[in-house]
Amino acid sequence: MSLAFIAPPRRIPFPFRFALWIVRRRTGTDLLPPRLLTWYPRAAIGAGVMEALIAHDDGRITERVLKMVRMTVSFRLSCPFCVGMNSEGWEKLLSDDELGVVQGRTDAESVASLSDVERLAIEYARLGSDTPLAFTPEFGARLRATFSEREIVVLATTTAQVNYWARLIQSLGCPPQ
Repeated sequence: MSLAFIAPPRRIPFPFRFALWIVRRRTGTDLLPPRLLTWYPRAAIGAGVMEALIAHDDGRITERVLKMVRMTVSFRLSCPFCVGMNSEGWEKLLSDDELGVVQGRTDAESVASLSDVERLAIEYARLGSDTPLAFTPEFGARLRATFSEREIVVLATTTAQVNYWARLIQSLGCPPQ
């Protein structure tokens, strides 16, 4: 396993070893970021709870839309680790043209297979990954006209979650998995 700026602790307390076993079973690999978080148990617990509560299909926020949002944020923040994790299985849900949109290489309006909901979700993910955040009142009105309150919260938390992981992973110097 490649190391980041720091190495994982030599001795990881049992509850965290069990949690890392669960991560390994779910992802099929021994991920470095959760191992590094065991240096600060509160961060490990908080990140674990957040990850356990990830969004799944919810109304118009389908598995496909969530994949687009997660990939858009990963590419927008240039996080190779995140791109690898969040892009896994993309070919089952997206076309090559749609991949170009989430990568930021292709204009969403030029891809006819994208719905208006998907285009808006991608735009939201991009805006939610910029610094500083710059959501205009007009954008907020389009968002409210398209999505329910619950769907907006799912978009916001999914975008924020990938932003959190991307910035944490890059701040720890984690190489791509």
